[in-house]
Amino acid sequence: MSLIYKILSRHAWDGAVAKGRFDGAAIDIQDGYIHFSTAAQAQETAAKHFAGQSDLVVAAFEADDLGAALRWEPSRGGQLFPHLYGALDPALARSVIEAPLGDDGIPRLGALT
Repeated sequence: MSLIYKILSRHAWDGAVAKGRFDGAAIDIQDGYIHFSTAAQAQETAAKHFAGQSDLVVAAFEADDLGAALRWEPSRGGQLFPHLYGALDPALARSVIEAPLGDDGIPRLGALT
């Protein structure tokens, strides 16, 4: 099993669940795909892109569940990042956890596997 993670606002997650699909945050829509991170990449993603943002959640997905629309592409430092080219079905989430801000303003994601 290979879990990948999407960091997003609680509001965006709740909207996706209600709608039955997530088309992406503004940056996802701008880039043409939904950004994900692996467990090893997620905390750096949180620090770089979500510092100071409260009321965040981290949704975990099994990469294989996302099918051919998921591609692994080079990004930050040449690392391969998972990118989903299409809408995300929130029902596929394996878990959703809170990501509270630490004292330094960086979201804390906990122990991702």
